[in-house]
Parts: sequence; structure tokens; C-alpha cells
Amino acid sequence: MILMQGKGVAKGVVNGPIYFFQRPNTAISDAPAADIEAEKARVAAAQVKSADQLSALADKAREEAGEETAILFETHAMFVEDEDYVDCMMNALEEKRCTAEKAVQTAGEEFSAMLAAMDDPYMQARAADIKDVTRRILNNLMGIVEGGINSEEPVILAADDLAPSETLQLDKSKILGFITQGGSGNSHTAILARTMGIPAICGLGDALKEEQNGRMAYIDGETGQVAIEPDELTLSLFQSKQEKQRELKELMETMKGQKDVTLDGREIMVYCNIGSPEDVPAVVANDGQGIGLFRSEFLYLASSDYPSEEEQFKAYKEVAAAMGGKRVVIRTLDIGADKQVDYFQMHKEENPALGVRAIRICLNRPEVFRTQLRALYRASAYGKVAIMFPMITSVWEVRECKRACQKVMAELDAEGTPYSKDTEIGIMIETPASVLVAEELAKEVDFFSVGTNDLTQYTLACDRQANDLGKFFDPHHPAVLRALKIAADAAHKAGIWIGICGELGADLALLETFLAIGIDELSVSPASVLPLRAEIRKSIAKTCTLEKLEC
Repeated sequence: MILMQGKGVAKGVVNGPIYFFQRPNTAISDAPAADIEAEKARVAAAQVKSADQLSALADKAREEAGEETAILFETHAMFVEDEDYVDCMMNALEEKRCTAEKAVQTAGEEFSAMLAAMDDPYMQARAADIKDVTRRILNNLMGIVEGGINSEEPVILAADDLAPSETLQLDKSKILGFITQGGSGNSHTAILARTMGIPAICGLGDALKEEQNGRMAYIDGETGQVAIEPDELTLSLFQSKQEKQRELKELMETMKGQKDVTLDGREIMVYCNIGSPEDVPAVVANDGQGIGLFRSEFLYLASSDYPSEEEQFKAYKEVAAAMGGKRVVIRTLDIGADKQVDYFQMHKEENPALGVRAIRICLNRPEVFRTQLRALYRASAYGKVAIMFPMITSVWEVRECKRACQKVMAELDAEGTPYSKDTEIGIMIETPASVLVAEELAKEVDFFSVGTNDLTQYTLACDRQANDLGKFFDPHHPAVLRALKIAADAAHKAGIWIGICGELGADLALLETFLAIGIDELSVSPASVLPLRAEIRKSIAKTCTLEKLEC
């Protein structure tokens, strides 16, 4: 038996084989190829494999998701063999004498750019299909496993840590839990685990080794303990916890369909945080009242180029429609700091958390901002969409955002494109500056949502990604809680609602403090909805106190 101790960042007990995440070499060489005919043969083989995969996916989709989804995969299969697309690849091979990978990459870029430049909206939308097809052919050329996990059975995924872009490619149906050498409770691996409702442990350090790949293990995401091939006593302890976990899950099922209301009648909106349309079924399954944070930046992180208006519109529309009229708060692009995207070609910064990130990028790159706003407003015709701007520090930023919104609405009016004129606009409160000018900001918007991870980071001068700050990174610090109270008072004075969309929203130990402060909405991981509801329904709002705000 091997016992390891890390930091539990997502609760739950699971068992299964350890699978170490393998990073593929995705670098594409510009060097000339030695044998062009051999490169042509490689392209042809990758095309055949890609077409076979897409045909299989179409058959599966027809059974599980319906004809419309199946047709999408069949369309992609046809693009693999499209004469003009294939000619593009062959021309690159013959004229540039390049490798198969470079030829496919070049053809994908040229062909998708050509389609995107056409006047026909249908052909413009096909540019995204070509990007997907190109990515699949490249994966097959380079031996990259679709979904990142080459295993027939579900696994406990192990890694040093995972970047946001890496978490996106994972086949989530094959993941039982996460264990990482580094990372923190605010890492993207931890956030993904909480969204999925599976256990995760970070900070295992050198005790977690690649040589453990394939060995059977139990992990406890609450205590941070990992046991590889446990002895009988340890095994019985883990199995006992699993049984209690099953009993609790059954109890939580009784919370479905119940109202999020305290014993004395105070109603709270319990919403969910998501990163993609794929997360919506978890929101529905856990009976979330709405979506309080859709992290739109994951659309950018998952793409090799700026996602088009059509690509974004499709994603936002899918989520809005799936939520059936419940509020869907979509945060505009929030990259920078720990979320870097190569094609943005950002300058290297000494301290990116204090640099050009989030709304600063959008205001500096108005065309990128305009594209996203057009997609958001168009999606508002299909559900109750609200738009939220991150990293706000001043009133002028909000007014610039609102001006950009007005321009987009005027464009859509001129085109006759439908959208909701009642779309709410809100901001994130995640800097001390936004707290100190909260009264002025509240007059400009329809709601506040507090990002407690960043608010804690900036208030306490603690890097949220560092896993060695320990007790210094304290979201329960009175300064953080007082900041919440100031923002809540300002919101209510202006007649707007205020929520929390950071990880702190699911902290049951702070629920009574949130009720005393006057928080109206809590947006949490889908798996946290029912436990939070159970706690709300046992609470008495009028007896809650602000004692945790005291030093």
C-alpha cells in the first residue's frame, strides 16, 4: 500500500486505475519533408481514419442525440474528402515541399479563411466545420488521442497540473476523479472537478509518480488522501465513506423540486457555474434555478483561432434555449493572468494578474469585443441571457462597455436581427476598487456578481494559483467579508440584486453570513446545488449575524 496526502479541493470518494495525462507533441515543423510521396500517403491515411471516426460518431449520434446531430458529423465526413480542400493540401505539399502536418494546417487555415470571407452566412458558418475537420486530421497524423484519455474504462486522471486548454479536450465520461502534483483549490482542474461533481486532490508533490500509472487507487477529495492498493483496514474505511456518500446522495435527491427558501421565507436564487454547453445537463440534473456564470473564455481556449460570431452564437444560443427561460449570466471574455491564449499574441508581463486581462483586453480590442457582443445579443432572442463584464475597477469602463452594447444593438436593429432589448447588464465585483466605488457602479448596471476568488486574491495580496500560501489565502478573512457587505449595501441602495459566483458561494459555513449580508444569489458548481438548498431550507435569515466580519 502507498499512502499519499494532498489537499482535497472537490469532495467525494472514488476508486479506479490511475491514468497519467500524456501531453502530445503538437509542434508542427516548418522544415521541408524528405519524401513528398510518403507525406501524401500519411495525409491519405489520416483522411481515411478521420472519415471512419466521423461516420461512427454519426451512427452513435443518430441513436443517442437525434438526426440533426448525426447530420453534423456526416457533413464533417464529407469535408474530409472535399475536392477543393484536398487540393489545398496537395498543393501545399507539392509547392512548399512541407510535412503532412504543415500541409493540413495550411489547407485548414486557407480554406476556412476563404469560407469566412464569403457573403453567404451559410458558407461563413462552414468555416468552423473546416477548423474542426482540420483539427481531427492533424490529431490522427500526430497520434493525439481524441479526448486525451486512451482507456476503455473510467480512470483517476493524474498530472502535474492541467492548463485550461488541456481540461477542455478531456473525455469527461472517462474521468472518475483528479489527482495532481501541483495546483491549488482555485486551479482550473479543481474548478472542472467541482463542476463535474467528482473528487479532486492537488498538491501531492513528488509522491505522485508516473510509475504508478495503471495501479488501482482510492481517493478522498475531502481529506486529500490517496491510497494505492490499500490494505484491508484502509480499504474498509474508504468503502464505508463511499456507502455514506451514496446515502447522502439519495437524501439530496429529495431536495429536487423544492424551493430555495429559508424557514422564515427569505428566498435565495441558487444558480450554477459552467464552462461550456456540455455542462448544462449537470445543471438540469441538479435542479439549478439558472446559470450565474457561463465562463465564455473557454470557447476561446478551445479554439486555435478567434472563435467567429457564428461559433459563439451557436454556443450561447444552445445554453439559453436549454435553460428554458431561466436566467443565463454569460461573462464576457476573461483571459489573461492564468488563462493565456497563444493567438491573442499577448506581451509577456511580469505580473499578468495585474496586467492586461479580461475587460481590459476587450476595450483594447474593440473588434474582438464587438464579435462577442453580437453573438450574445443574438442569443438573447432564444432565452433569458444576461451579460456580465469582468475585472471592472471604474465607472468609465462600465460606460465604455455600455456604449459598445448600444452600437451592437443599433447594428442588429438596422439588420432586422432579433434580440432581447431587455437583456440585463451586470459587472463582477472582484477588485478592492470596485468595492470602494460600488455605489457609483450600481447606478450603471442591473446586477453585481462577486468573484470571490479574485476578490480574495486582490484584497489579501495572495496569488490565488499558489498552493503554498496556506492560511494566508483566507476567503473567510474579515476584510473579504466586509467587502461583500459594502457591495451588497450599494447594490440594494440602487435597487439591484447581488450574487456570488466565486467558489465561496458553496461554502456552507458562510451561508448564514451571506444571509446576514443580504446576498440575493449564489452561483455554485452543479453538484453543490442540492446540499446548499438543504442548508438554506434549515436556516432562519432574521437570526443570522455578521459576527464573522469581526476580527
